[in-house]
Amino acid sequence: MKKVKNFVTGLSLTAALALSTTAFHASAALPVGAKAPDFTLQGALAGKPITFSLQKALQKGPVVLYFFPAAFSAGCTVEAHAFAEATDAFSKMHATVIGVTAGNTEQVSDFSKLECRDKFAVAADPGAKVAAQYQTTMQMKGKTLSDRTSYVIAPDGDILLSYTDRNPETHIDKAMAAVKQYDSSHPQTH
Repeated sequence: MKKVKNFVTGLSLTAALALSTTAFHASAALPVGAKAPDFTLQGALAGKPITFSLQKALQKGPVVLYFFPAAFSAGCTVEAHAFAEATDAFSKMHATVIGVTAGNTEQVSDFSKLECRDKFAVAADPGAKVAAQYQTTMQMKGKTLSDRTSYVIAPDGDILLSYTDRNPETHIDKAMAAVKQYDSSHPQTH
């Protein structure tokens, strides 16, 4: 028992959180090539209320849809900052970024302004209903939350990237690579 206690004590907070939530992952995310379920959610952009429609966003180009567990949690804040920094690069490739969360949904307006830095919209998914359609939910402290999963969706609704990882810093690189690949193979869409 003492060895286990020393092992856990030596883990970083992030690693301990990742280990503690891994066992509660509910299902595997939708795979590459699947059709992305359409949805419309209420959210915020730069602190102002918006209605986000996947169907409407796909008319402009690919969509980077990323699910995160809860607004203002440590990992989700890191991820929001990274997506905010990358939003202009995504925009140059006609890609729309949208963050969706089932946790702390009453705080998405403030989160969009402070942590998303007014760069991209974030939407509330009370009860993780949309996350469930995308098969990216987890249980934490008796609540169903959206798991940390990123998708890149082509304008025709096909999923080009499906990536689940507790490390918030890896999602931007994966999403950017998928959008660049799509962009380079579809130059006529610009």
